[in-house]
Amino acid sequence: MEIFFYQIKSIIKRILPHFLLDWYHFGLAFLAALIYDFPSRKLKVIGITGTSGKSTVLEMTSNILEEAGYKVASLSSIRFRLAGEEEPNNLRMTLPGRFFVQRFLRKAVNSGCEYAVLEITSEGIKQYRHSFIDFKVAVFTNLSLEHIESHGGFEKYKQAKQKLFKITKNIHIINSDDENSKFFLKFSAREKYLYGIFNNDLNLIKATEVKTSDKSIEFVVGGIKFNLQIIGDFNVYNALAAISVARSQAISFEVCKKSLEGFKGIPGRMEQVVSIPFKVFIDYAITPNALEKAYQTLLKNHKAKDNQLICALGSCGGGRDKWKRPVFGEIASRYCNQIILTNEDPYDEDPNEILSMIKSGILKTNFSINNLYEIIDRRMAIKKAIELANSGDTIIITGKGCESSICLAGGKRIPWSDKLTVQELLPKAF
Repeated sequence: MEIFFYQIKSIIKRILPHFLLDWYHFGLAFLAALIYDFPSRKLKVIGITGTSGKSTVLEMTSNILEEAGYKVASLSSIRFRLAGEEEPNNLRMTLPGRFFVQRFLRKAVNSGCEYAVLEITSEGIKQYRHSFIDFKVAVFTNLSLEHIESHGGFEKYKQAKQKLFKITKNIHIINSDDENSKFFLKFSAREKYLYGIFNNDLNLIKATEVKTSDKSIEFVVGGIKFNLQIIGDFNVYNALAAISVARSQAISFEVCKKSLEGFKGIPGRMEQVVSIPFKVFIDYAITPNALEKAYQTLLKNHKAKDNQLICALGSCGGGRDKWKRPVFGEIASRYCNQIILTNEDPYDEDPNEILSMIKSGILKTNFSINNLYEIIDRRMAIKKAIELANSGDTIIITGKGCESSICLAGGKRIPWSDKLTVQELLPKAF
């Protein structure tokens, strides 16, 4: 049945002219909102957009709101949470279809939720999945190259993101350290909150005394010291975004501190799944910027210079952002000692061709070909990474995060888990 609907959608996309396809998506959005009686009007809806960090900001924000005593619904690429109950997002869509979203919001209203927190993607905006949702708060995390081929260029990608801020008139929350912040600041709103580390803008929610280690991040904001049990400089920004949302809702820094210091991270986002005899991390990292930050974070936390960083990576198929494949290879060659190229989500493309494109970026550098492996079978690639690791080394497996399937041609999926694969293989390696 899933393959049938995949084929139907593919046919519709091929035969409908672009302008009719837009009206098709817009019409579905209106119909969905109408059927479920425009549920967002009875909620405080928070939309979070940006290239990276959306899922983490959403989880942090939801947790703070719940700590403050509110009933919260949230919808992300990882899971759907509704008044304390949750289920995994196995749809492989960060922002699901219009009927799903409107039905979810109606359930949130019926469950007595006061807030709904949603991840808003450029692809979702392009297909009007955000339309007829009454957003009270719009959050901008950051912007880097992504979905360039789908949107027809970076500027069009950025313009898709801006639509969330055009329709949100109450509160805008913006990362002032991002080079694209001025673009988002130009849209009018009743209130604006800026956050960052380096700028000194007025009304800035600023982190000072920032310290990071291989176990935690520390910073001071609002005169209060925060100590979070997660890693990565980027998570300072994610926390600041969530704190800014909280402050816009008159929630104190003290409540933010209590909530965030109990936050243990989310599945598949710089998730450490093994600590001894070497470390193994899994991370989503599907953009060059996210991949580089992941590598930088792990190298920064190396205990000894002779420890290896071993990476297993691939790139998505289906014609998605082919430009970034050699870029992935070049980035991996700069940070990693051993590289294993492997399958990710090939869709209808030849996995060997995808790996060849990543490899082309590696071959332009001085990386030793003796430390490069091409293993299509993702399980065998992870096995190879484990075999290469010595005590004190770090393995990072990127591209899938906590996704539960690998997407093949014709809409077919096979069950998959990076985390479970590591846990199954590790005991057999010794």
